[in-house]
Amino acid sequence: MESVKPLTPDLWPAFEDLFGKQGACYGCWCTHFRLPPALRRDNDRQRNKDHIRQRIEAGPPPGLLAFEDGKAVGWMQIGPRADVPEWNNTGRVSSPLDMGDKDDLAVWAISCFFIRGMARGRGLSHRLVEAGIAHARRNGARLLEACPMDRSKDSRSIGLFVGSTRVFEKAGFARVAERRAGRPLVRLEC
Repeated sequence: MESVKPLTPDLWPAFEDLFGKQGACYGCWCTHFRLPPALRRDNDRQRNKDHIRQRIEAGPPPGLLAFEDGKAVGWMQIGPRADVPEWNNTGRVSSPLDMGDKDDLAVWAISCFFIRGMARGRGLSHRLVEAGIAHARRNGARLLEACPMDRSKDSRSIGLFVGSTRVFEKAGFARVAERRAGRPLVRLEC
């Protein structure tokens, strides 16, 4: 991996190339935690793509892109919890321990990953998390949280879009809650 950069509007072509014509994860375009379920059901790939593009253009950067040989190979959505409202719903395993955290701009979340197939299995998620910690600290985060998956029968599982628990634990995150077996809420104090 040669670099990790915040996703700014000028990097849209690289992001679009990474997500491909289908929009990654069945056309999600990383809107799963941004849109209410009813709107997600009514949306199609194009509306999801338009939504994330507008969000990128509005700023601040909603995540980080990892590059190899000038090509985006990985994405990690990271930012204040308030920027991913569905991540905060009380019915989700990712909901905050303190509901005041959902609007606290110093409480950040790493909510999604997307890694190009040819780049998987080479530690890219670890490097993205490390870059994300530095990015969160530079931007005033007090807490950084994630709600990864403990294990998967298949490391290529679509469920791993939330990340692997071992990646976060290796980076120093601690388990603070487990509302569903295998899906801990993990936290790092910045």
